[in-house]
Amino acid sequence: MIRIATIGTSMIGDSFIDVLNDNPRARYIGTFSRDANRAEEFTREHGGERPFRSIEDIASAQDIDAVYLGSPNAIHLEQALVCIAAGKHVLVEKPVCATALEARKLFETANAAGVVALEAMRPLHDPALKIIRDALPRLGKIRRATFRFGKYSSRYDELLSGRHTNIFDCNLATGALMDIGVYCVEPLIALFGAPNAIQCAPVLLDESTEALTHGRLDGAGVITASYDHMAATLHYSKITQDLAENQIEGERGTLTFDGISMPSGARIDERVSGSDGVGYSSTATSKHELELPSCANSMAYELEDFLDAIACVQNGSSPSAAPAGWVGTIGDAQEISLRSLLLMDEARRQSGIRFPADHDR
Repeated sequence: MIRIATIGTSMIGDSFIDVLNDNPRARYIGTFSRDANRAEEFTREHGGERPFRSIEDIASAQDIDAVYLGSPNAIHLEQALVCIAAGKHVLVEKPVCATALEARKLFETANAAGVVALEAMRPLHDPALKIIRDALPRLGKIRRATFRFGKYSSRYDELLSGRHTNIFDCNLATGALMDIGVYCVEPLIALFGAPNAIQCAPVLLDESTEALTHGRLDGAGVITASYDHMAATLHYSKITQDLAENQIEGERGTLTFDGISMPSGARIDERVSGSDGVGYSSTATSKHELELPSCANSMAYELEDFLDAIACVQNGSSPSAAPAGWVGTIGDAQEISLRSLLLMDEARRQSGIRFPADHDR
């Protein structure tokens, strides 16, 4: 039984505790929040044993084996290091850190301490994306990929009304790319590796909001990624609603699916050879549905992989060699996190978006 404390009282923390309470291999102990009253209320509402008054309180607790960090991106590294120093395993909400340099420090410290450090990136633990990956050879040589996630945020309305919101704040390492674009970046890296080069076209928030966002920040954007024999585009937005499908195009067929964060509705259209009668190649296709597993809360998959890795380490494995689900080992998952943040660092550099953590770069 792995005893887990959580940090943060946002909706993502709610969702994680839901799957935690449903898992017989783990037990929810309580939550830390900067607001002590909120931590107490949140812990009670979710059936925890006691709230925590500080990160040090969690670190010193003898009945805590692991910590889920659902706090703002900018303080992931600081909080994770305190937990790691106390021998706690850490599951850190995406993105794992504000920059690749921070993530490297986090992972190296965890591996040296003999504890698991894993990013909570849902699609990389979802068997639905594995099925999509395994189907790619059916498409022939891959030439193009398009991943998209656009969801209009009510927090944008708050910003337009002149109110500060954490989700649009350079000081907290947030914005559209960090909050929602990362769901496009990490599957790209997991499926195709790091690109040779990228170009980012950001849609920046109005300059009048910069007093609230603490600097230049994105509300949406498009990243073009170049590979030796293919190209990919990543579309992300928190200020519009994207209703289009994700698509992977090969020379023999095209795979489409809904929901990059929770893949569903996948289909392969295999090209049928022939002519359309006027000299062009036929556009006819043979359609094949892919059966994807569904889960009401896909955070259950990342929790299972986290618990498997901890169990393996408890049985003598090194953290980097422990399993991390279908992507491979914890070391493999950490490499995907690092390469993704390197891409996002470059996208922000091209966009003129800077975070406090960038002074270390």
